[in-house]
Amino acid sequence: MTFSYIKEQLRDYYEEPEIKAFYWLIMESVCRLDKQSILFGRDTQLSPDEKRIIEKMIDDLKKFRPIQYILGETEFYGLKFKVNEQTLIPRPETEELVKRILNECTARRLPFTVLDIGTGSGCIAVALSKFLPGAEVYALDISIEALEVASENAWNNQAAVRFVRHDIFDAWAEQLPEQLDVIASNPPYVTPEEKGAMSKNVLNYEPHRALFVPQEKPLLFYERIADVARKRLNAAHGRLYLETSAVYGKDAAEMLRSKGFETVRLFRDISGKDRILVAG
Repeated sequence: MTFSYIKEQLRDYYEEPEIKAFYWLIMESVCRLDKQSILFGRDTQLSPDEKRIIEKMIDDLKKFRPIQYILGETEFYGLKFKVNEQTLIPRPETEELVKRILNECTARRLPFTVLDIGTGSGCIAVALSKFLPGAEVYALDISIEALEVASENAWNNQAAVRFVRHDIFDAWAEQLPEQLDVIASNPPYVTPEEKGAMSKNVLNYEPHRALFVPQEKPLLFYERIADVARKRLNAAHGRLYLETSAVYGKDAAEMLRSKGFETVRLFRDISGKDRILVAG
């Protein structure tokens, strides 16, 4: 099964660069062949089972099911993460959030107690646990199914993360520390009127509870997390790190200032969009 075959099957659905990316991922997952092996002509004769698996993957791609869900995994910050329809697919913008946290925390050379709110696949919490030496990392989510995935990802990546099922709008959970040095979150921020601009693979497959907020309350989660952070962050050096909507980033920054955060910084991502908020 060659690239030309897969291209022919998918050309009415995707652009060629995306099809090529799918091809490499499929061959690596199904045939255990990396890009270099294929380029250098290693035998790619497929078994009947491999052909059936690839045909099913192509059918799923025609339905715009995300390739990460089809493969059951993705890469984030150099680590492998299991993903399914119970968790959002980790994105490069979130890697930028993690990178900023790691850079700033490493520079301060302190032991940190960290909380990831709305952990999903666990990508933020696991990456921070792996690359922030000495950190005590907690992660919460309201979804049991997401926490099962996150726990498996922590185990697979040998990361020490304490997971707690908790609704952030409820009273503080006993399993969580009273005081924290870092709170990180990539909360829901998409409003219903933005659905028209969303791709089918996101809208039809990723969990809506992790994506959407009421039209009239776009900062619903940010306001609650800000209130929690004001009460739970270490007064001397605690910091809040948020991934934000490019649409409401400046509004979220103003909200944080109105709640008493002395220092609020809004950073643009690699695409030039307002994306990362840091407050303390």
